[in-house]
Amino acid sequence: MKILAVSDVELGFLYQPQISDRFKDVDMIIGCGDLPFYYLEYMISTLNIPLYYVNGNHVSKTEYTTGGERTSPWGAINLHKRCVVDDTGVILAGIQGSLRYNLGAFQYTQGEMWQRVFQLLPAFFFNKIWYGRYLDIFVSHAPPWQIHDQPDLAHQGIKAFRWLIKVFQPIYHLHGHIHIYRNDAVTKTKFLKTTILNCYGYREINFDMHPVIEGLQRNPFLR
Repeated sequence: MKILAVSDVELGFLYQPQISDRFKDVDMIIGCGDLPFYYLEYMISTLNIPLYYVNGNHVSKTEYTTGGERTSPWGAINLHKRCVVDDTGVILAGIQGSLRYNLGAFQYTQGEMWQRVFQLLPAFFFNKIWYGRYLDIFVSHAPPWQIHDQPDLAHQGIKAFRWLIKVFQPIYHLHGHIHIYRNDAVTKTKFLKTTILNCYGYREINFDMHPVIEGLQRNPFLR
């Protein structure tokens, strides 16, 4: 299974009809925040595949277009404080925003981030019983604490995300928020069993479906 992850910056080659040829083998799109609705909608309509996303701290709560006002991209699935099982069987969950550093939208304290992570726990425990695993892909805008983050308040990582990774061990944690300006910047880190990827701009990910298939096979009700 191939995933196209996008975040933070619009790229011209993703906003043109040719993406249907370049990314014809992609099965899922994941947005890690700070991208306009029309940009995400274009990818959904052109590639005709599911798109899951969380909001970043710079996105507007309402986007005004010729089609009227809306608060989410048409056809996309918001993962914020939700755990969703894709039709393929992949389990996704997400938390939007960053640490609070001004009065902007989608900003939270470390304590508020802990609250949002705790809201996901009942779904994780259900998944463990039903599918044999808690979570496959965790999606956020901000990075986890002391992994890919930066020392200033706006770009500090989230302590609750690091705990989530340690306890529930998703295969991937995809995030944005940290802009990449140097070729030697670290954008991929293995933390315990989880691969953490900064998806600034775009990133193609080859997702191994074997854990998903094995989970489905273990549950007789899903055969």
